[in-house]
Amino acid sequence: MMPHSYATDTQSKSTELASAVAAAISPAQILSACAAVESFLRKHSPDQQRWFFSITFPTLISRIFGFDDSSPPSAATKGRPSNGWIDIAASGNDTELAGRIFSLLSPNGVLLSSISGVDRLSLVNYVFPTERLPEWVRYMLQSEKDCRVLTDLCPLFKYRIKEDSIKGTSYQVQLNVFEYYLFWFAYYPVCKGNSEGSETVKVQRTKKFRLENWSYSIPGLSSTKRETEKKTESNLYIRLLYVYLHSFVPVQDLKVHQPYRSSLLHYSPGYDSSAIERAEFVVNTVIHFWLVDNDFSPLPAGLCKPFGVTFPFRSVLGETPPTSGLGDLINVFIKYLSMSSLTAMEGPNQNEYVGSPGWRGSGSFVPSRDAALSIHTISSWNLLIQRPLYRFILRTFLFCPVETSIKNVSQAFSVWVNYIEPWSISFEEFADLNETLGSSANKVPNSSSPGYASTWEGFILDNYLFYSSLVMHFIGFAHKFLHSDAEVIVQMVAKVMNILTSSNELMDLIKNVDTAFHSKATDSSKSSKSVLTPLHRYTPTIRQQLQDWEDGLCESDADGSFLHENWNRDLRLFADGEDGGQQLLQLFLLRAESELQSISGNNLQCLDSLKSHLSRLFGGPITKSSPPQSKHNHPIQHEQSRDEIFKPRSFRNKIGGAEIKYKGDWMKRPFSNDEIAWLASFLVNISGRLNEKLGLNQVDCIDQRGSDWSYVEMKGNGVRSVNGPMETLKVVFCCLLSWIMWFGGAGVQLMRSHGLRVNLRLLASKKIVVMVLVFAAFNLLKRALALQNGLYI
Repeated sequence: MMPHSYATDTQSKSTELASAVAAAISPAQILSACAAVESFLRKHSPDQQRWFFSITFPTLISRIFGFDDSSPPSAATKGRPSNGWIDIAASGNDTELAGRIFSLLSPNGVLLSSISGVDRLSLVNYVFPTERLPEWVRYMLQSEKDCRVLTDLCPLFKYRIKEDSIKGTSYQVQLNVFEYYLFWFAYYPVCKGNSEGSETVKVQRTKKFRLENWSYSIPGLSSTKRETEKKTESNLYIRLLYVYLHSFVPVQDLKVHQPYRSSLLHYSPGYDSSAIERAEFVVNTVIHFWLVDNDFSPLPAGLCKPFGVTFPFRSVLGETPPTSGLGDLINVFIKYLSMSSLTAMEGPNQNEYVGSPGWRGSGSFVPSRDAALSIHTISSWNLLIQRPLYRFILRTFLFCPVETSIKNVSQAFSVWVNYIEPWSISFEEFADLNETLGSSANKVPNSSSPGYASTWEGFILDNYLFYSSLVMHFIGFAHKFLHSDAEVIVQMVAKVMNILTSSNELMDLIKNVDTAFHSKATDSSKSSKSVLTPLHRYTPTIRQQLQDWEDGLCESDADGSFLHENWNRDLRLFADGEDGGQQLLQLFLLRAESELQSISGNNLQCLDSLKSHLSRLFGGPITKSSPPQSKHNHPIQHEQSRDEIFKPRSFRNKIGGAEIKYKGDWMKRPFSNDEIAWLASFLVNISGRLNEKLGLNQVDCIDQRGSDWSYVEMKGNGVRSVNGPMETLKVVFCCLLSWIMWFGGAGVQLMRSHGLRVNLRLLASKKIVVMVLVFAAFNLLKRALALQNGLYI
């Protein structure tokens, strides 16, 4: 036990050190503060560092990341890191300062070593601020019932939800020192992204506009790969992220931490599972802060239903895209975890990755007593990241605003193409980072098979929606943003098609799974066993994944999907019909050709590669489809404006503004600067409902009327004379009403025969609205003057 005087001296020194850390703003002060922190920790043993982690450490976290946890963030200033040491080093491009901060925060540094020692003694616990947690976690912490369920639903918060000892009725997240630091580390880019995302950047749509030079940020489209790598190397936060993953999340020596691989009965009483538990904690923290984040369906629906848990966020977060600025970090995270799959593919037990599809619920990982171990028995973290990664990419595609910067989409696209092509990921991609971190001696030889091989079949089957359904959603995005930069959008589509057609074996597997998914074969006695293939056993899992991974996304009018009436039920990439992949890609080629001709004349070279990939994928030349025929074999012409933003349909029970399709009508054009957008949307909705009620969406043929005139048979039994003024007024009123209805019906019939429709969008013109406002103001002023004159008289 420490003497009282020594403890008092340690407390005073920790207070002085906290003041020095808080005042460190300039690079020289930061270097001095780092040296002072390391000197203090070296002089004191873990049992003497209680005051440091009670007083100095929270201040150190605030200064490193640049936020103040002393008061809750307001709505206007929420999550705005400023004057943080990481930001100062990045803005000043100070390599010496960045190296000093990295040395302080590295796993081999004295700070994290001291944290490990303090946690072993359980000297300090922290309460993470509730307002910094994801929205869905804050919601569940408000209820005692939900808090008890949360520990079972989410392994990240298992044993970490405790009752507030002061308030008594509220619950909070209590963490040890390492967990507390990692939560703040993961929250930092979210905090920074919310600050940058709040500043909406409007984009001027010009013919030769290039959306922030996408080709410099999308893999496969850039010729400056080395410049991107150098930028990654110089990013202090990315270097810290990689070294934490390298130190805490094993991928190359998983079998060392798996004592149960040889036999289910071979247990080791002295086995320490802290390494796997720590790795699972790191991965889950990154997943929930970065991938799940503001998702309105944060957990698998099949997992929440038995517990009776619902999240009322769809009305609030239904069209909210993921936090901006996370794409580059997620790319490093996904690439690193994909190396575990690469290790499994190169190991002797390659087929272990192909697990039975029946043991997973809703295509997602179900927590259990041996949760961490069940992950590693298949040598991959894939089960943890499938659903949140899919929804992260899909929400980015669906909810990207049309007239804002789409840098986040390019980053999400990069994450997607890297994930669906794991065989192209090499251990040597992190060679420069390994050399920077001093771990060049631990290099692992590169994969001998850089292309797709049959050993990746299990990965494709477990992640089939990334190769099918997500492709359809991306086609919707491509249609929606084709007007912005046609050449780059075509290159992006060509990149995806190139991956799908990179191997005949891969292409055949994707097609065979689609065929098995749509086949009507069952397990009944009438079905022949030869009809069923091994791929049929994956159909229930894929169907569950389709319903769960896209949970709730169909309820948004802003979606970019073509899976309208078949959403969450079907796969449409190889389907026939107007909403099938082939037809939509043919339409994309036609629109892209029109866009490119208007921009750069006859420069259509970028379409050649895409056409060859599509011909190979669908097994035939991509030609222009013939126009649909009417009942009398006359082609129906559909005029479409070149600048029309493609808006896919969505499934609803009732017709709405987004579903009204006026072919050839100017009402479907994008909102112009001369209109009030919300008023035009409202008037289009009203016009659509009127046209639906009046039956103006169908065009009557004149030659079909013939002898089908309606008539009224008059009977003589009910005829009587009209007596009195009241009955006379009733007769006159009924006659006038019948005449009005007749004129209205004749007008509707005339509009229907000539293909005319109710169009109230004209009233959304700013000129008309201004005239109405001026007229109303003039009348009000006239009445006010008349009232004033009357008072004087």
